[in-house]
Amino acid sequence: MRKEQFALFKKKRLRQIEAVSFETLAEGECIQFLHIGPYSTEPASLEKMYAFMHQHGLAQNGRHHLIYLSDPRKAAPDKRKTILRLPVKGK
Repeated sequence: MRKEQFALFKKKRLRQIEAVSFETLAEGECIQFLHIGPYSTEPASLEKMYAFMHQHGLAQNGRHHLIYLSDPRKAAPDKRKTILRLPVKGK
């Protein structure tokens, strides 16, 4: 959401808009994984990322985070797409 959209939503007094925040992340190198499926199976995908990290001699360099691509109100759980991102660095 762009800041202009945020201002418009705030003007309309939407209840949840105060919970929105903007962050700039300077992550550097990352392992990224496209998870397709319900949120409950994301931990298995994250474990694959950690295995990849260890196999390639990398170390975690920050907290992992998620980017939700699908609207959970519209997408069936088995069709939801989420990007899992894990910042890494060489050992």
